[in-house]
Amino acid sequence: MISSVIVLVVILFGCKPTNSGSDKTKASGPAYITAEIYVTAPVDSLRISKLQDLNFNDLINPDEHQATIMLDPGKTFQTLVGIGGALTDASAETFYKLPKAKQEELMNAYFSLDKGIGYSLCRTHINSCDFSSESYAYATEKELSNFSVEHDKKYRIPLIKEALARAGGSLQLFASPWSPPAWMKDNNNMLHGGKLKPDCYQSWADYYVHFFQAYKNEGIKFWGLTVQNEPAAVQTWESCIYTAEDERDFVKTYLGPTLAKSPFSNVKLMIWDHNRGLMYQRAKTVYDDPDAAKYVWGTGFHWYTGDHFENVKLLHEAYPEKNLMFTEGCVYPFNYDSIHEWHWGETYGKSIISDLNNGANGWVDWNILLDETGGPNHVNNFCFAPVIGNTKTGELLYMNSFYFLGHFSKFIRPGAKRIICSSNDDDLKATSFVNPDGSLATVVQNSTDKGKDFYVWVDKKAVKAKSPAHSILTIVMK
Repeated sequence: MISSVIVLVVILFGCKPTNSGSDKTKASGPAYITAEIYVTAPVDSLRISKLQDLNFNDLINPDEHQATIMLDPGKTFQTLVGIGGALTDASAETFYKLPKAKQEELMNAYFSLDKGIGYSLCRTHINSCDFSSESYAYATEKELSNFSVEHDKKYRIPLIKEALARAGGSLQLFASPWSPPAWMKDNNNMLHGGKLKPDCYQSWADYYVHFFQAYKNEGIKFWGLTVQNEPAAVQTWESCIYTAEDERDFVKTYLGPTLAKSPFSNVKLMIWDHNRGLMYQRAKTVYDDPDAAKYVWGTGFHWYTGDHFENVKLLHEAYPEKNLMFTEGCVYPFNYDSIHEWHWGETYGKSIISDLNNGANGWVDWNILLDETGGPNHVNNFCFAPVIGNTKTGELLYMNSFYFLGHFSKFIRPGAKRIICSSNDDDLKATSFVNPDGSLATVVQNSTDKGKDFYVWVDKKAVKAKSPAHSILTIVMK
């Protein structure tokens, strides 16, 4: 099993990047000449494998009875911030338990655009989270005079530095707290929910700034921040409860003004950071208060209580000036024997396509790497990651989700704009973006048991492609 995975990784690493880095966007009209096609499917060990280029042919009008995906680059929507995963304590600890050669392989796999899938946006945590080996905080008193990120210097900060270096300047970061320190909370515990004490509101707002400054001192800068991970959930791990009104008032009176007057006023602030189910109601409370809304870039959301993709669309339509970011998702419970089940990848593809088509500006997975137990996790909340590092054998196992994610992250680059992408076939789910270099990247997923021929049509020309059963394809038009 392991050797076959390594072969697939070699196939992936042979792929070429699709973007030149230009910031010019191709307008509707100029003809695309060729179409590169990359496919991941259960058959023939296809893993982001490049097939023979496709040529365009004239097709004035698509046939109603022929599966067709129709593109209109002249109609653009949201701009992509990035796609990636989370750099957690668990990922970092597992990483440094692997042989040096495997560490190098993983860095290339995730963060190199030439040799891997080119992650461009990653999340990390403030204080500990469940995917830490223990609970910890950075300060023990309200004045924060002893604030220190010394704990993070062993594993997590070095991992983040390696990721930034390998990405070559194209990786952005955002941070999320799971809980304030125990002494700031009314239950005197970082775990099991509890609420932030009112007399600690300002100290907690200052805490974020101290975190950013401490990491800046290590050469690490942040693009964004979420107020609180999963603020409506009492968990057995690090958690803290905010009602919608609590979050609104904390942002309006404390966190927003504190960030605004700090050296980190450009950090993008996101609210909610919880499941899609209640995202509209939570965001409305904040956005309808202009004194709070002015500090907020957008809403983060997760997938753990069902699809609810319509709520992403509703929030986007109701508040088009605000942004949307998928900030966490994973599959669970962990079972080492089911790592290579194909449906895991399809779960990712379905969610990414649907979230992007409903207005999301980015999509960020949970842990980039976990060990052979689905951890480490100090409360045994084990789950899958797209790559499993077996610390006993020193091998890396790539789940199908890694490749499904790569069909987006490698070919749809930061600054890309979503365009009209209309499918006339219910079996083919698709999304399409025009990249800053003018190339069109269209991702097509077929989760059925049958292969299907289809056309991709743009400006009265089309290419014909074949979607194998249970496949995902990326078609790059230039």
